[in-house]
Amino acid sequence: MNIQEIMDVIPHRYPFLLIDTVEEIVVGEKVIAKKNVTMNEPFFQGHFPEEPVMPGVLIIEALAQAGAVALLAMPEFKGKTAYFGGIDKAKFRKKVVPGDTLMLEIEIVKVKSVAGIGKGVATVNGKKVAEAELTFMIG
Repeated sequence: MNIQEIMDVIPHRYPFLLIDTVEEIVVGEKVIAKKNVTMNEPFFQGHFPEEPVMPGVLIIEALAQAGAVALLAMPEFKGKTAYFGGIDKAKFRKKVVPGDTLMLEIEIVKVKSVAGIGKGVATVNGKKVAEAELTFMIG
């Protein structure tokens, strides 16, 4: 999926759309997305000017947006919004800096009528930089 196709599924827009492409998707089950982290990201102006680091909460948000694509691409959730219901077991392993390509992989492990749970892993060059279990509320 390219940017336009992603924006047709989730409501996020610049500057808060944190995925560039969807490399692989199994609707309702799994997604692999990519974010090319550039120095032009607005958050780098203040985090941190002398040592730009992507905030961990935004890495988790990028994982959540990828997971939202997998869920909101399901016919029963078309046109809906996925909200955070919870973030569990979040761990940060390495810094993400300008020039990195952030790979975002989410496995949807449970889907109920208006909720879903996904396990996400973010990597750079094959090395884990963050992980979390995310609960999505669909509304």
